[in-house]
Amino acid sequence: MEFSLKNEVVASFALYATLVVLKVMLMSAITAFYRVTTKTFINEEDVSAFGSSTQAKGKPSTAHHPNIERVRRAHLNDIENVFAFVLIGILYLLTNPSVDTATLHFKVFAGARFGHTIAYLIPIPQPSRFLLCATGWVATASMAFTILSTVIM
Repeated sequence: MEFSLKNEVVASFALYATLVVLKVMLMSAITAFYRVTTKTFINEEDVSAFGSSTQAKGKPSTAHHPNIERVRRAHLNDIENVFAFVLIGILYLLTNPSVDTATLHFKVFAGARFGHTIAYLIPIPQPSRFLLCATGWVATASMAFTILSTVIM
């Protein structure tokens, strides 16, 4: 197997891994946007520099905002799942999977992660978020099972 973007499986993984990693990076920008627009900062130096919606009597104040915390939880969930997907995905490429099977794993994971973020941020009632997270997890677990079965057999 050629490990380059000329290989269809590698190119497919590169595409979907890049998309989900960019989404993780975007979550930081969304958090910052919410912090600035609501003037809700966690660090006192940020409150001093930018002001705060909860500032009282001239004293800097830090606060939590439910929308910011929702974005942060979605971001943390992304970090937990995308890291595993990328690591397992690289190892999965070494099993020389078929293009269709591999691309299906990558598409399912990426679609589930984008859906999970949308469900988290809107919010869409449960069990939507759970099912989307579980779908991505199953795609990654399936690749991990393939790796283990290839190595053990």
